Amino acid sequence: MALSYKTRKRLAVLVLVLGLPLYIAAALFVVSLFERPSIWVEFAVYVALGFLWAIPLKSVFLGVGQPDPDDDGPARD
Repeated sequence: MALSYKTRKRLAVLVLVLGLPLYIAAALFVVSLFERPSIWVEFAVYVALGFLWAIPLKSVFLGVGQPDPDDDGPARD
């Protein structure tokens, strides 16, 4: 089922406003459970987790910054 443009846009905002901060808090919590590794290993873990959250949501964010394809735009006389 394909999502409409407005639905994808609303879902993208919801994910960025609520989901991403929750994901960051969860990632920080999980990493804090282990003994602190070297700074480079910790940096690599955070970079990997930074990319990992976007992979399943790629279809939600795809084309959200573009104009609405179903919108006719302003009427021209």
